[in-house]
Amino acid sequence: MKVLVVVAAVALIHGSYATLLIKGPTEPLLEGEAITLECLYKDSEFNISQVHFEIFSKYMQGWRPVRSWERSWCYYSMQIAKTADSLALFIPRAGRFFEGPYRCVSDAENVTAPDNSSQVLAIKVHYMEEPSLSREGYSSYLGVPQELKVRLGDDVVLKCSASSSEEPSYSWNKNGDDWILPSSKLTLKKVSATDEGQYTCMAEHPTVESLSKRRTISITVLPEDAPWYESSNGRLMLMTSAAAVSLLVFILSMSVFLCRRAKRGKTSKGPIDDRSQKKPIYKTSVESLSSTCGDKQPLV
Repeated sequence: MKVLVVVAAVALIHGSYATLLIKGPTEPLLEGEAITLECLYKDSEFNISQVHFEIFSKYMQGWRPVRSWERSWCYYSMQIAKTADSLALFIPRAGRFFEGPYRCVSDAENVTAPDNSSQVLAIKVHYMEEPSLSREGYSSYLGVPQELKVRLGDDVVLKCSASSSEEPSYSWNKNGDDWILPSSKLTLKKVSATDEGQYTCMAEHPTVESLSKRRTISITVLPEDAPWYESSNGRLMLMTSAAAVSLLVFILSMSVFLCRRAKRGKTSKGPIDDRSQKKPIYKTSVESLSSTCGDKQPLV
């Protein structure tokens, strides 16, 4: 945020002197809306073909050029079109990765700073993803099943979270009635049969009312005589144990295989080294080539 403020301040200082302009939306956009930016000169004497778009990268902490058909993760491509008087950048579907300050920059040699760049145009995109649920005491990577089966008297603590452009507000609702818990955390102590039902987490964007997401989970309380493996915890333990046993069997199998292979390598006879059986060959010997002079020094 501080970087954006500094960039905007610098742009305002020399913005009044720049002949290069950038046009685009000044209000925040919703994810999925189309974005169109335009570069143009105040004076027609300059060549727009020597102008390109740049975006400030918060990861690189600097400006980088925007290229045509550039992709950003799973979002649609950027498209750049040139006319005689302007340069247009079209983003068919706005996303969080298209956020950031944009500017137009001239590559012409006869245009120097600050006239070689336009003012900074900040693009803000509001978004919100589907809420995710996690259970306290368990890894968030395991997730929470759609139907959570718990044993009578167990404690259940669920945490609701959603990735959003601004921190959303959370609330819980049970079976769609008037019971509402204004919190991201749902805590049920020593559950009983009355705690069964459909629990819905509602995440609402603080600025955009239309951005609201929900996630529902069903909680079932098992009777006291129910087998332990019928609960969600029991199934998770069975799956974890099965994975651990499979991994252990694989490690043991590989260890036995490598040990047997190493043992066979030690007992097997390698190629015969007959260097010890070699005898020196003299030039005057039968094994040597014909020569006009004799020599009693060995060749090898």
